[in-house]
Amino acid sequence: MVRRRTLAACAVGALLLAGLLLLPAVVDWRLNRVYPAPPPAPSPAATALHATLWVADLHADTLLWDRDLNRESARGHVDLPRMVRGNVALQAFSVVTKTPHGLNIEHNDDTSDNITLLSLAQRLPPATWGSLMARADFHARRLHAYADASGGRFRVIDSAAGLRAFVADRQRQPTLAAGWLTLEGAHALEGRLSNLDALYRDGYRMAAPTHFFDTELSGSQHGMRQGGLTALGRDWVRGMEQRRMIIDLAHASEATIEQVLAMATRPLMVSHTGVRGTCANRRNLTDEQLTHIAARGGLIGIGFWNTAVCGTDVAAVARAIVYAVALVGERHVAYGSDFDGAVVTAIDAGHMADLTAALLAAGLTKQQIERIAGRNVLDFLLENLPES
Repeated sequence: MVRRRTLAACAVGALLLAGLLLLPAVVDWRLNRVYPAPPPAPSPAATALHATLWVADLHADTLLWDRDLNRESARGHVDLPRMVRGNVALQAFSVVTKTPHGLNIEHNDDTSDNITLLSLAQRLPPATWGSLMARADFHARRLHAYADASGGRFRVIDSAAGLRAFVADRQRQPTLAAGWLTLEGAHALEGRLSNLDALYRDGYRMAAPTHFFDTELSGSQHGMRQGGLTALGRDWVRGMEQRRMIIDLAHASEATIEQVLAMATRPLMVSHTGVRGTCANRRNLTDEQLTHIAARGGLIGIGFWNTAVCGTDVAAVARAIVYAVALVGERHVAYGSDFDGAVVTAIDAGHMADLTAALLAAGLTKQQIERIAGRNVLDFLLENLPES
């Protein structure tokens, strides 16, 4: 009897352990999906045009999940095989270090953290369990490790010189792909500007001051106070510019956007957003914000998920892009998918030609699509990344 109870207890323990180990994959599968109704296959004209594009995307949270970037996965939105199939040359890989339980676009505090639980369940190193900075460092090293293991098919970009070399190499070998590191919320600094140097050494070249909650630097559009820059936040803006690191205003409060624009001397990005002109909610940018960001030479990445575009297909994404282009011009608009960001999207990285087809159907010219699909990102980074 005792032995049977011991065996039963062991079996229960093994099942619980297996459940814990499988949980991250289940969560990933449930959260990072594509809407089930696929768009019609792109026309031959759209397919031919897409093959000529230099495609870039400004935001994916893929590193948050336990997948091998070099292998195609049945989960999520981004991996190297799908980037190659979708003709994606450059993908921004954003690192998320903290999110609150029950996150929403209205009000969130900083008293809880989903990423701690995910780090434990994915068996990340113990240093990452309690340190946001350690998480940023770990995921940066992961991206470099994927590049090292790719057999030369994938590389990490951290300078204008490196980007120019990649562009030249990709002209000879069109199946090459690259990524660059960005940070979703500078709370990974843990309140110390000295950590900017460590992030820079890790390869981070863009960061937002906040994510879903207010931080020591600034208010979030989804925080409790939603205020502007703090004194530390102003120092952070200056520190970012001194290092030629790009400031991302995604998720920033209205006051933060206004104040950063007033003091910044270099162009800014909003890596993933929608526009209120086609999708009116507080997650998205107003016409005034879009105009001010573009006037400063900024770049606006349009998202692929429902809260950003008020729709579940590529036509809704195209509608938001067309609206932004009409307002600020095609040289200030880009893709900001939010792939693998715990969202359901219209397409994954392997089906970017579907969006090219939707933009053609929406009336944009080939030249406009070329700029929006990636040339704007390429030009912006060549101008604003550190030279070497």
